[in-house]
Amino acid sequence: MAESLTQASKQLAIRVPSLQRLSTIAGDLGLDFEKNELVEYRDIIAETLGDTYQRLYELPDPKLPVKYPRTPGYRPSAEENPCNAWYWRCDIKGAPHGKLQGKTVAIKDNTAVSGVPMMNGSHTLEGFVPDVDASVVSRILDAGGHIVGKAVCEDLCASGGSFTSVTGGSIRIPSAACGIVGLKPTYGLVPYTGIMPIEYTLDHTGPMCQTVYEVALMLEVLAGYDDGLDPRQPRDLQVPEYTKLLTGKIENMKIGILREGFGFKHSEPDVDRMVKEAAESLGTKCGAVVEEVSVPMHLDGNGIFAVIFQIGGDRMMLEGAGFGSSTKMYHDTTLQEAASRGIKCHGNDMSKSCKLVRLIAKYLREDYNSVFYGKAQNLGRVLCKAYDEALQKYDVLTDAPKESTGFPQRKPFFGRSRAQKVGVESKYMDRAKGDSVNCSPFNVSGHRALTINAGFSEGLPVGMMIVGRKFEDASVLNVAYAYEEIRDNKLFIFP
Repeated sequence: MAESLTQASKQLAIRVPSLQRLSTIAGDLGLDFEKNELVEYRDIIAETLGDTYQRLYELPDPKLPVKYPRTPGYRPSAEENPCNAWYWRCDIKGAPHGKLQGKTVAIKDNTAVSGVPMMNGSHTLEGFVPDVDASVVSRILDAGGHIVGKAVCEDLCASGGSFTSVTGGSIRIPSAACGIVGLKPTYGLVPYTGIMPIEYTLDHTGPMCQTVYEVALMLEVLAGYDDGLDPRQPRDLQVPEYTKLLTGKIENMKIGILREGFGFKHSEPDVDRMVKEAAESLGTKCGAVVEEVSVPMHLDGNGIFAVIFQIGGDRMMLEGAGFGSSTKMYHDTTLQEAASRGIKCHGNDMSKSCKLVRLIAKYLREDYNSVFYGKAQNLGRVLCKAYDEALQKYDVLTDAPKESTGFPQRKPFFGRSRAQKVGVESKYMDRAKGDSVNCSPFNVSGHRALTINAGFSEGLPVGMMIVGRKFEDASVLNVAYAYEEIRDNKLFIFP
């Protein structure tokens, strides 16, 4: 048997585990085997590897299409990239005609662009070059868009602190900070295919643009069913021409100012005031009915998000090397292999936020059997229902996507006095929690949420968030469009 086993091992692309390796695995699983039993198990495993896994290895791996020619591009110099906004520059021209003809687009660097390096902000992926185009990339190019580079990411997008970028609000928070428009679409409206996930039930992708019209145009291009590659999407998904629904007429619409979205520990009073005034102007200037509304469970939303993000994100993104299991999504096996290798080799090079996630997730899974993850998902449905009930009475809800205007390079963390008293690690983690208290609950619930500039405080942009019913993204865009019209009549002077 030993000789035949050796022969089988030489022919297999997958190594047969040694008895010592199996003994170690058995010990980790709390299983006890006599040596002769372990030999039998190894023989069965060898046969399974030879029959099933070898054949799977030999079959070609289905790939997402790559339709347009491109060159690898280049890493921009410091002189060309003074704000460190670009990870990579490239020059990929799409179709000669389409809705995005003449538009230049930057792709967030957690999104696969074939032939162009992708790092996702992390040493674990340094040197990785995808061999597929994400579905959103293909749709942009099919619509005539011109991709000019990859925008930098937070380390694995796993922090809200914007040391370089953010998540749990990674569309709305940077949009608010930059004074532009950003839309987190309804969960599943835009396919996540070909984008490195964090946690399947939380992930969204969407456009960030200068104006509401441009966001609506991009959504027309990005949204739609993805041939079953993203199972979050309903098969009968309908995508209207959002740009044609931008009338700016919102008379008699009911707008609820979310009471629990203001007055947080780290909130800046001028930010709260400006956002409320912006929402109220939709009543005085546009004829909408504006009232305060209470959704008490909103205050628990960030905690529910954190549990799903930590336990689920570790299982899918880190332990699962980017994809985990039990989902009929498109699995980018090239990325999965690179991520797995990088996490094993460069675990100590991950951010403090990722290390914290790894520690707390493993502890909670092993000592508490992932019950907290299950309960958080159950409570997420209750949270969703609470927003749905409020949105039965109101067409949209408003609050502030960011409780403050500053990021570390401009203002020293939240609460200057406290930041001076805590240690470096605590200060970093406090900052890493970010401004996602209002944003992350809607990642859990899946409601569409848009941010638009509402003015400036101490020269820095302040965003107003507009939240609406699922798959009614047009109404949120139209409310934002109405606000944009009255705002611009105020002749804001952008710095």
